[in-house]
Amino acid sequence: MIYLLGGSGYVGSAYQALLQRKGIPFRNLRRAEFDYTNQAALTELLRREKPEFLINAAGYTGKPNVDACELHKAECLMGNAVLPGIIANACTAAGVPWGHVSSGCIYSGARPDGSGFKEDDTPNFTFRSPPCSFYSGTKALGEEVLAGKPDVYIWRLRIPFNNVDNPRNYLTKLLRYNTLLEATNSISQLEEFVAGTFACWEKRVPFGTYNVTNPGQVTTHEVVELIKKTGVSDKNFVFFKSETDFMQKAAKTPRSNCVMDSTKLASVGIHLIEVHEAVERDLRRWIKATA
Repeated sequence: MIYLLGGSGYVGSAYQALLQRKGIPFRNLRRAEFDYTNQAALTELLRREKPEFLINAAGYTGKPNVDACELHKAECLMGNAVLPGIIANACTAAGVPWGHVSSGCIYSGARPDGSGFKEDDTPNFTFRSPPCSFYSGTKALGEEVLAGKPDVYIWRLRIPFNNVDNPRNYLTKLLRYNTLLEATNSISQLEEFVAGTFACWEKRVPFGTYNVTNPGQVTTHEVVELIKKTGVSDKNFVFFKSETDFMQKAAKTPRSNCVMDSTKLASVGIHLIEVHEAVERDLRRWIKATA
């Protein structure tokens, strides 16, 4: 039996689909039914039911984007920094191994040589290394809370996308925003992310932190060209003149744009498709939302 927290969210729903497809029994533990923020109650439940593994896909991201986190700081701090510690303590006490969906948004830019950030690089887009968004600050705190905890995977997700039109989908956001920010990023194909992270447990790879992004890096302009190439949209995409222009006209908080290195994941035999190939594939099988 697998326990899943945050199963109703964008990433959590993808975990549900994966487990159903694999025929693996799981319990989607919903807060409406059980308050898993209560450490004593969660510990008692895990000791009693003894799930084989727990996946934490719960957290606070803000809707429609991270700007909302600036208005709901208590909820953001609780979901991204406090909750992981509660789960860690409960899982340790009950002897349950688990995985935590973290974020690569705790970095900005790239390493001095232009390569992607590795798992052991110190985050540079955090409360300890400002300026940062409140969201990124809390996700970095969540990783600090888990430092040294036993039997836990920390899976870093970056800007999820797939072939299904959805407000949380990076490709949908590019299609719907009036003006875009040119940036270079590592990003994560949603189904590959959940399959790759769950494979960490299936293969019993060493616990620790893994950057789970599609290999390579991609610019906003490159994605836009793929959108046009695949015929998904012939929209005349408009870009901000600069990041300063973007901050003045459209954003309430700085954005994380960064390049990440996913070779550690590949070194344990888990491979994701190259980023440009993955984006083009999903655009070619694009499923537009019905009105």
